[in-house]
Amino acid sequence: MQPDRKRTYDLFLLNLALQLFDGVATYEGMQLGWKEANPLLEFAFTQLGVGTSLLLFKAKACGLLLILNRIGSQLVVVPVLTFLAAAYVLLSFFPWLTVFLMHIT
Repeated sequence: MQPDRKRTYDLFLLNLALQLFDGVATYEGMQLGWKEANPLLEFAFTQLGVGTSLLLFKAKACGLLLILNRIGSQLVVVPVLTFLAAAYVLLSFFPWLTVFLMHIT
């Protein structure tokens, strides 16, 4: 695999892992009675339930990541996947990690 393609693939896998983490963390958080910060997702929870909503939202996100990975230009895909990973680390991973660590102590 070419180095540029490997970097793109690694970023793609990282983003998939972050989507999976966000979905599981959100589901577990909802089971513990915590509130979802995304109003669109919160609305979907009331209409479809937490599990179904998360499955649909995360499937859509992963599908879009797959499309981006498959048909996007390397010049565009690497910065976009890097930005998305950074956003999910800052806006999902660290906040959920903090909440869960505070909950277990």
